[in-house]
Amino acid sequence: MAATLSDEGPRGGALIFSASTLIGPATAIVALGVIGPLLILLRYSLNDFDPRLLMVEAFTAKNYVTFFTDAYYLGVFFTTVRVALICTAICLVLGFPLAYLLARTQTRFKNLLIIGVVIPLFVGNAVRAAGWMTLFGSRGFLSVTLMDLGITTEPTEIMFTELAVIIGIIAVNLPYMVLTLQSVLEGINRNLEEAAFSLGAAPVTMFVRVLWPLALPGIAAGTILTFILAMNAYATPVLLGGPEFRMMAPLVYSQFQLNNWPFAAAVAFLLMGTTLLLTIAASLATRQRFRG
Repeated sequence: MAATLSDEGPRGGALIFSASTLIGPATAIVALGVIGPLLILLRYSLNDFDPRLLMVEAFTAKNYVTFFTDAYYLGVFFTTVRVALICTAICLVLGFPLAYLLARTQTRFKNLLIIGVVIPLFVGNAVRAAGWMTLFGSRGFLSVTLMDLGITTEPTEIMFTELAVIIGIIAVNLPYMVLTLQSVLEGINRNLEEAAFSLGAAPVTMFVRVLWPLALPGIAAGTILTFILAMNAYATPVLLGGPEFRMMAPLVYSQFQLNNWPFAAAVAFLLMGTTLLLTIAASLATRQRFRG
């Protein structure tokens, strides 16, 4: 028994060492790629700005005070969070049924269905936003069709609204949600669902008590991914929201255009910091719920 324990001990340590060796370099690179830029942004955000000298070396919280005491910038921040949450929730509601269908279908055209989900990712966000512009314009396809059918008598104004931005971001993020959920749902044994039905569970009960808890890791991964993408969206808000609609990423770019690097760094740091904090909080809450 002692010999067996002594054999298992080094073997277990070797496995742990091997896993750490394999994961360590990638983890270090990712951590450096995330933490490094954040630290640079933090240092830049503490500098001062002079219209003649541009960025001036300093150590002041002036940029953060300006952001949190100005109603305009706070409005941009809350608009960004609201749009990201709405887009994430809708992507989950729309993506789960499609992901379930892809995971459970046995047709020989399954690969074609998956390719159909992936194909939109081959098109840039700006190109897709331009397509939505032709659809949402006052003289676009949607407006003209509604007037021709007699549903409306005046052009429908969807362009340069929050609704247009939400639709555009959902179109960009939905494939990520579907692919993430589909990969997890395929790993759930279908016999578990059939067992629930054989025990008299209704479809809703089976979904709440069986499918949802088992799919929770994939749901967490998909929602976190789509939330991050929505929070940092740039091309879609600029093209579909217009100059009057502001989110954090376009605000950062506009400040860089004004050469106000310290304030732009502060806004970018708040954007990335808020995204990371909300992502970590959601991950921890999901993990706690899954363990419970």
